[in-house]
Amino acid sequence: MPYVERTPSPPSDPCSLEAYALAYKEQLQARDYATQSVQYKYASLGWFIDWCHERGIDRIEQITRPILQRYQRYLYYALSRSGKPLSVASQRNRLTAVRTWFKFLIRENLILYNPASELELPKPSRRLPKHTLTPEEVEQVLSQPDIETDAGLRDRAVLEVLYSTGIRRQEVINLTRQDINASAGILAVRQGKGKKDRFVPIGDRALQWVTKYRDDVRPQHALPSSPDNVFLDETGKALDPHKVSRAVKKYVKQAVIDKVGSCHLFRHTMATLMLENGADIRFIQQMLGHSQLSTTEIYTHVAIHKLKEIHTATHPARVRREADVPQGIDDADEARVNEDRLIDALDSEADSDLE
Repeated sequence: MPYVERTPSPPSDPCSLEAYALAYKEQLQARDYATQSVQYKYASLGWFIDWCHERGIDRIEQITRPILQRYQRYLYYALSRSGKPLSVASQRNRLTAVRTWFKFLIRENLILYNPASELELPKPSRRLPKHTLTPEEVEQVLSQPDIETDAGLRDRAVLEVLYSTGIRRQEVINLTRQDINASAGILAVRQGKGKKDRFVPIGDRALQWVTKYRDDVRPQHALPSSPDNVFLDETGKALDPHKVSRAVKKYVKQAVIDKVGSCHLFRHTMATLMLENGADIRFIQQMLGHSQLSTTEIYTHVAIHKLKEIHTATHPARVRREADVPQGIDDADEARVNEDRLIDALDSEADSDLE
């Protein structure tokens, strides 16, 4: 569901639901959570508070376990703006916001009883998402931008980076020229989700598109006041996230592949296709910036040079062809479970990436 930042007026009652929600938001900010993460958690909590007000629930002491169970049933039957039922991931995200809010209130001694302590989240689906692209479909989408125009060449470079690296929409927007090490084929992703830095490989084809954009197009739009972001819009400013999503969605639609999606579609596709080509789940884990696949697994550090080797060997853009450029886990059962967890993590973050 599209994300809308919640900006209510300051609460006049210090004991109102809004006041407690604002205190939670301020605590997240004090703990240095990423701005977008704070806004999304606060908005998710706001949906619950609005639901409470519609039912005459205005005080924190009125919220009981049966009330939360009613909200959970409401989410199960609720429809998104597109008229479709909320995904399991969306339901889980909204309920998680409520659970963490009550944990905060208990920890700060603002309430004596936590009605959300035994609230069970919907079980996540472990099926492969419907709209993962095949290599042929990816190439069809990549061919949609009109590379004879400045915007089209830029968009082609953005698509290539998304597909080659699997980085998130905001991460590709935030890339600076210093973050790209072309000789090593490495990107530095700084302050990614959760304010974590990481290095990821980038393929030769994507690098050549980025280089062509950087050398031939970017100088035409860069101003003295422009940021150092690799990708700029026509006015010399950093790209707008929503405009990027709309552009990618447009290209997917133009490809006539009977599938829908935006930036996250390429992230999911990259991970899935590299797994199918034999990449170890740990390498995919590090590329995506997932510190763990489950709460019981110990994070395995992978050297970036080894990650680059695996990327070169298994990424479909290299496996299939290199011509289109501008002028293992031993235990099979364990591997399948880990792949399912990876897919679950990707599916869940697709909603919170706010596309």
